[in-house]
Parts: sequence; C-alpha cells; structure tokens
Amino acid sequence: MQRSNHFKEFLTISRKNRIGIIGLLLLLPIVFFLPKFIPGRAGNNPNINDTSWIAALKQLEQKEALANGSESGIDEENTRNYQFDRSSGSYNNQGKTGTLFYFDPNTLSFEGWEKLGIREKTIHTIQNYLSKGGRFREKEDLQKIYGLYKDQYERLAPYIVIENPEQSSSNLFPNEKEEQPEKKKEFRRYSIIEINTADTNAFISLPGIGSKLASRIVNFREKLGGFYSIDQISEIYGLPDSTFQKIKQFLKIEGTVLKQININTATLDELRSHPYIKYQLANPIIAYRDQHGAFTKIEDIKKVFVITDDIYYKIAPYLTL
Repeated sequence: MQRSNHFKEFLTISRKNRIGIIGLLLLLPIVFFLPKFIPGRAGNNPNINDTSWIAALKQLEQKEALANGSESGIDEENTRNYQFDRSSGSYNNQGKTGTLFYFDPNTLSFEGWEKLGIREKTIHTIQNYLSKGGRFREKEDLQKIYGLYKDQYERLAPYIVIENPEQSSSNLFPNEKEEQPEKKKEFRRYSIIEINTADTNAFISLPGIGSKLASRIVNFREKLGGFYSIDQISEIYGLPDSTFQKIKQFLKIEGTVLKQININTATLDELRSHPYIKYQLANPIIAYRDQHGAFTKIEDIKKVFVITDDIYYKIAPYLTL
C-alpha cells in the first residue's frame, strides 16, 4: 500500500509544473516561426548594391568630355585650320566608298565630291578653303584638309589630276611660310585607242594593263568577232573593275563591223565556239531549228526556251540569217 502511494506521487504533476510545461509548448512555435517574420537579417538576405551612382558619374564625365572637346575644337571657318595635317588615323564612312573617277580638286563640284564618297562636312571645308583663295597645286596638298582621313586620301590619290600645276600656290598656306621651293609635277597623258583595231602594244600603253591582259583582250575580241560596246572590256578575265574604270576614258569604238554567225546554216561547233553562246545555247538552237525549220528573223531565236531577253540582246549583234 505504501509502495502504491509512492508511485502515485511520482506520476502526479503539480500545478506549478503544469504551468511551466504549457508555457514551454507555447514558446516553441514562436521561436521556430519568428525568424521568418524578421526582415533584413544579416547572413540570410544578400546586400543589394546600389549602382545607379556609377551610371550618373559616367554620364557626368561624358558631358564634361564633350564640353572640353567643343572648347578646344577647330574652327573650320579659319583658313589655317583647313590644312590640319592628319598624318595618321582613318575614317569609316559607314560603308560608302563612292565611285572613283579622275578629277581636279580645284574645280570639282559639290556633287562630284559626294559621288567620290566624301562626307558633306569635309566637302564644305574644301569649298570654303577654295573660296578664300586657296588652291591645290599637288595632290599631296589634299591630305592636309581637315576631316579627310589618310585612308580616304590614299583611295583618291591615283585619280587626282590637277590642271595647270605650274600655277603659283602661294595662297595654298596663307598663314605659313614656304620651307621648300615649289616643284612642277608632270602628269602622263594617255592616247585614246580604238578597241576593235588596237594591237597588244596599244593596250599595254594604258595604265594597269600588262602583256597578259593585253593578249586576253585581243584574243577575246577575235573570238567574239569584235566589240560593240566599251563595257565588254570589263568582261576580260583577270581585269579588276578598278583598272577598267581607270582606262575606260581612253577607249573608243568607231565604225564597228562585227563578225556574225548565220543561225540557219551554222553548225553546232561554230555556234559553241562563240564566247556568248557555247554549248548551253548552241545545242538548243540547233534542236529548235531542226524541229521547226529555218529562222525567218533574228527575233525568232527568242522562241528557244533557254534564251531570255538579256541573253538575246547580248548575242543578237553577232547573229545573221
């Protein structure tokens, strides 16, 4: 009986203990969930750096650089500044290379400079300089124009031809003294040649034409039966377009008499030997003629399915009935 009383006392929880247990059970959820509701705990949320001040600082630096650049800029209305020597550097004119042709920088119009691919601002600089009495005596003088970059000058240099180079250039640099005596520059003049009668020596005399290109021109002319257009020279294998544009002004055609092929009697080999016809056109022409009979006019050849309008106008001068 005494042992039973001791066991009951052991299992009995006092009022004070009950209050402690209940308090502990209430405290545990608070301790567990409380950190989730406390913002900005160090170590859990990474610090977010504010970089807006960096962008503002860069913008301020750019404005200061622009202001300093404008204060130290070159006045284009000052004649001396037109001859700013840009010995290095290049300018990418956004892919506008322009069309090259021979020109005199002292007389070239605004449109002519634009055609060469020069920026409007640089053209105004050149024309303002000329209007103040300046003059280009040698092509090298052009590279001293402010805004004309070295790569632009090197592209134009082979096509610069200055008329009356013996004219004094004392006004070229009005604010500078001449350090070296003036030298007269001589320009080679090329003769105009007739492309259907010229021999290889005549073609070799043109700028950029050597013995190989001259032989190819003459051989191509013989196979064609003569040229009916100066532009046919540009079809010569190995002839750069820049060279063709350079010699084009020295070429001419007079009284052309072409060697023609009779499309009603020509054999397959005769047709295919022509550079403009070859086998791709010769075989269909022969097949059409065998099936439909002789051609009554040159235009009838357009009925051959492989002959387009472009091909017809190219080969028609060499055809006859």
